[in-house]
Amino acid sequence: MRNWVLPEYIEDILPPEARGIESLRAQLLELFRVHGYELVMPPLLEYVESLLTGTGHDMDLRTFKLVDQLSGRTMGLRADITPQVARIDAHPTREPLQIGAEIYGHGGIESDLEIQQLLTRALRLCKLPDARLDIGHVGVFRALAQRAGVNAGLEADLFAGLQAKDVSSLQGLTKGLDKATRGAILLLPELYGGREVIARARRELPKHAEIARALADLERLTEIEDIPVSIDLADLRGYHYHSGVAFAAYCSRLPNAVALGGRYDGVGKAFGRARPATGFTLYLLELARLAPAAPAPGCIRAPRVDDAALDKVIAGLRQAGEVVIQELPGHENEDKDGHDQGRCTRVLVKQKGKWQVKKL
Repeated sequence: MRNWVLPEYIEDILPPEARGIESLRAQLLELFRVHGYELVMPPLLEYVESLLTGTGHDMDLRTFKLVDQLSGRTMGLRADITPQVARIDAHPTREPLQIGAEIYGHGGIESDLEIQQLLTRALRLCKLPDARLDIGHVGVFRALAQRAGVNAGLEADLFAGLQAKDVSSLQGLTKGLDKATRGAILLLPELYGGREVIARARRELPKHAEIARALADLERLTEIEDIPVSIDLADLRGYHYHSGVAFAAYCSRLPNAVALGGRYDGVGKAFGRARPATGFTLYLLELARLAPAAPAPGCIRAPRVDDAALDKVIAGLRQAGEVVIQELPGHENEDKDGHDQGRCTRVLVKQKGKWQVKKL
């Protein structure tokens, strides 16, 4: 067995792609900054109690676990940053970095709308012209389950059936429910499409205050015009920690979501500070791979000689953002030898007593 083979779905990011990812990350962070968002940087590893608190079973199977040799406690490699950001909001101790954005302390639809608009701007910055947004609301199913008084086991089974849109399974699971609730749950997989879905839901779902509020929120969020939006009332992604609207961004070139988000008002409760919260996370690696690749600027090759004037010129070029590579002894003219072919497109040469940049 080759010792250097990486585990499945673990990969190295090589220079050209790494540069693209870092460039996109910087642009997204600047977009968030000018909208008033501040940085946080949770640790990659945490005790699993913190990582999984408030998320139910949603994150458990996606979390790598290991034992801390100092304390003997189980630690996890984060699969989702949302619970960590909730902990930071409850007990601020770090000032970090994450590709995503959250608003804490506001429970109204206005903050959900702001988060959704910020996400669409981020997708536009990533040059995804075919991006679309799917929006659901966990409040609809939750209200139906509470209305019928279903137990936790049946609720979990119904949740799984709705996520899979397994109508035959749902038919069997709902046999013991009252006619109105059974009909409503069986209808949810059909409630997928444009804004007309909301009108149909209002006509055919039971009259319930929480359902009415959820549909009103969804109607407001579909008013955004700079990205196609669809409604899916059977999509219960993040059901165990989302408390309201939940959404996912897709594009035609990837089968999986490029961004996930929604409202999660209850996650911070376990950390002693339950505040309203809404936000999203962008999957930077996938976005960078989809974004048009920017041509890498050619670097400048410079000789390594004891010359204060040369050192000053190199310092000035680097300060201006140019990449200058000084040759090491034995590696002069690597471009010509094919070892670094095409990377350096210019060279520093001394002409008439002055160091100047010339094309190769």
